[in-house]
Amino acid sequence: MNTLIDKIKSLNLGNYGHDFLLTWDKSPDEVEATLLLAELLRERHRLGKPNLVFDSGLAVSIFRDNSTRTRFSFASAANALGLAVSDMDEEKSQVSHGETVRETANMISFMTRAIGIRDDMYLGEGHTYMKEVSEAVQTGFEEGVLHNRPGLVNLQCDIDHPTQSMSDLAMLKNHFGSLDALKGKKITMSWAYSPSYGKPLSVPQGIIGLLTRYGMDVTLAHPEGYNLITDVVDLAGKQAQASGGSFNIVNDMDEAFKGADIVYPKSWAPYHVMEERTALLKQSDKAGLQALEQSCLANNAKFTDWECTEDKMKLTKNGEALYMHCLPADITGVSCEQGEVSASVFDKYRRDTYMEASYKPFIIAAMMYLTSLKDPMSALSKLQD
Repeated sequence: MNTLIDKIKSLNLGNYGHDFLLTWDKSPDEVEATLLLAELLRERHRLGKPNLVFDSGLAVSIFRDNSTRTRFSFASAANALGLAVSDMDEEKSQVSHGETVRETANMISFMTRAIGIRDDMYLGEGHTYMKEVSEAVQTGFEEGVLHNRPGLVNLQCDIDHPTQSMSDLAMLKNHFGSLDALKGKKITMSWAYSPSYGKPLSVPQGIIGLLTRYGMDVTLAHPEGYNLITDVVDLAGKQAQASGGSFNIVNDMDEAFKGADIVYPKSWAPYHVMEERTALLKQSDKAGLQALEQSCLANNAKFTDWECTEDKMKLTKNGEALYMHCLPADITGVSCEQGEVSASVFDKYRRDTYMEASYKPFIIAAMMYLTSLKDPMSALSKLQD
């Protein structure tokens, strides 16, 4: 643990800031510090040592979409650091009466140290909303309304899912031994069939937006038309080139699985569908949404062979690639008639996917710690003492 603390203190965290919104906005040192601190907090928790760095305060969560792992990970992280959790239900707040984002952000922040937001339903809206909240609490702090500037953590937006991708990176670091060991490893981020539509783009975008920074050979696989946001795809290509890795897009799942060290089969809705869906949601066009859903499900049904099966896993490196998923997975014959992954493959890697999820409370705790404490390095020394 002392080694971890010394490593964190050696990194340049001068610009870490009060928010963790997009992984690609963080420097390599800032990303590494988050991983190392999560590892430290995780090890202390395993040994039964307290991680109480706040003596009081709230951690406010705002979930505009359903959640299990992220919701409980946020609550666990806040509690472990010494914060009480308050989940804001917008239907029970004055938001329904027209309260502005600026006003809401300040009203919930008088004694709040951290804010976590999940807003992934509307393309072009979630990340924008988080920036509005960030600007509002920053202004409130500068004007003396707020005694502390709450740190803001993105619990998933329309662009990125940093708590998930950082948890995935922590899993890969642990699985392969180090970040350096990831260089040259092939990871396939693949679309997979699902009997549902409208799943966000932020998980695949988070993966290609983060792992291309580590010299990995990142392959994005999806049927024709299931594109992601162009800006994120372009960013992934530039990062891969800069890191000495590679970034490729293919439209064949078998080809993508060949020689892969890691596979991540996960369904998402095409970018153009999410654009149309967002417009219909804003218009409260129920008939239009129903028609769009039926059209998308019919299109998905053309690609039922995009399933992670034992035969596809045999195409991977030595037939033993690491299977990853953000969960919940659509498991064929278990949670649905036909889905993203066969029951036999999922069962083989069930423990691995649970371990993957287990990093999230500590990643979120590290993000809270580094965005919300006035002097995180001094707090590290106190933990060390």
